Amino acid sequence: MRASAEERTTSPQAPDRPSSPAGDGDEGRGLPSGGPWSPAYRLLTVGILLTIGGAAFEALAVATILPATVEDLGGIGLYGWVFSAFMLATLIGISVAGGEADLQGPARPFALGVGLFVAGLLIGGSATSMAMLIAGRAVQGLGSGFISSVAYVAVGRGLPPAAKPRMLALMSSAWVVPGLVGPALSGLVADHIGWRWVFLGLVPPMLVATVLALPALRRIPGGSATGRDRRRLARAIQLAVGAGLLLAGLGGGNLLIAVLLVVAGAVLGWPAFQSLMPAGTTRAAPGLPAAVATVGLLNLAFFGVDAFIPLALTAIRDRSASFAGLALTAATITWTAGSWIQARYARRISRRVLVRIGLTLVAVGSMGIALVLAPSVPALAAPIAWGIAGLGIGIAYSTISLVILETAPRGEEGAAAAGMQLANALGVALGAGLGGVLIVALSTSEEPSRASLLTQDLLMVGVLAVAVLIAGRLPARPKPDETTDR
Repeated sequence: MRASAEERTTSPQAPDRPSSPAGDGDEGRGLPSGGPWSPAYRLLTVGILLTIGGAAFEALAVATILPATVEDLGGIGLYGWVFSAFMLATLIGISVAGGEADLQGPARPFALGVGLFVAGLLIGGSATSMAMLIAGRAVQGLGSGFISSVAYVAVGRGLPPAAKPRMLALMSSAWVVPGLVGPALSGLVADHIGWRWVFLGLVPPMLVATVLALPALRRIPGGSATGRDRRRLARAIQLAVGAGLLLAGLGGGNLLIAVLLVVAGAVLGWPAFQSLMPAGTTRAAPGLPAAVATVGLLNLAFFGVDAFIPLALTAIRDRSASFAGLALTAATITWTAGSWIQARYARRISRRVLVRIGLTLVAVGSMGIALVLAPSVPALAAPIAWGIAGLGIGIAYSTISLVILETAPRGEEGAAAAGMQLANALGVALGAGLGGVLIVALSTSEEPSRASLLTQDLLMVGVLAVAVLIAGRLPARPKPDETTDR
């Protein structure tokens, strides 16, 4: 990654590694053949999946235990910053870790990421105030950003091409068990042992995951031809501050202050965002930039609907919170199913076609949620509709991830993964934040109106339509040297 968008546009990329001779396959690159569970890759796979699963459990558990935490520590006014501090610190971790993994290999950034995450768990579990808990969440977020970027570098550089689709599906599957049992288990722990153990109890599994994964990660070398960009950290912090101002403005009550904060956040964050993204992302240039742009729009649209499904079902259709959770659980399960469909057909069907199928399914599911807002449509249609959307994002997200790993220049997989993760985080934040502003603006009382939620759903369908058009700029299939050498 270069110092600015302009420099990156004009500077030469790192040279591609020469293709291996025809027929050499994975061995031509020095990697043994086999899948993620073969003896050569088993410990790496287990370590990465345990790490992702632990981070996923914590992400889902915090929302469950936070009411008990606030009752104990106080600080209800800081409630939202428990999540925002994590997300903003994640942006910094993502931005820094990718380049470091390119430069020195993934082992050190991974160990540092897990160390930060564990430190955040210990701070959170021993917090004596809401401010201390938020500080712990920020440290966790920084570590989580490192972990997520390094995981994709490990897949891109440490596994043979045939194993990558399956590994991406396994990484998606690592969210299933936490999604199904995490909230309930964390609630039981909080009720019977104490909320602090939801943080402290994760420390041993994270350390075990590190011990399992590090030997394999040490065998994956660095390879960046660009050297360390010392200004990258400053730009990452600038982006996080800009995003923080933007989120504060979106949640502000005073219109004038909210507008000023949003404008300040955009002015501060946009140049940093451009410099941290692959060159050409904002204009969706063919190849890697289009893939990063598509994944950002996909996350914006999916989570721009997902965040408000419980609100729609409880406030508009008068259903229980438990019923609303069925729709989210359905999407969690089908997301994983979509990832495995991608793994099965990635070598047979065009990348472009798979992504467009996934985007279309998300759009169908979103329109189904819009229909459920009508009293004449059975509320039971919501889990079905959002299950379709989950299937779609599972197909599309995993396929785009594969495209990004395949099109990243040799030695710059970490920078490409960081760009993808930044687009993911900002897409999620903007989808929920802008949706909240729109719903409040179109509602005449404290209760959301049917029209406001319908408008938000249809707007997200429009975002998906744009993503479908941009997906036409993705490569249909990897280049020959990417299937042999990479």
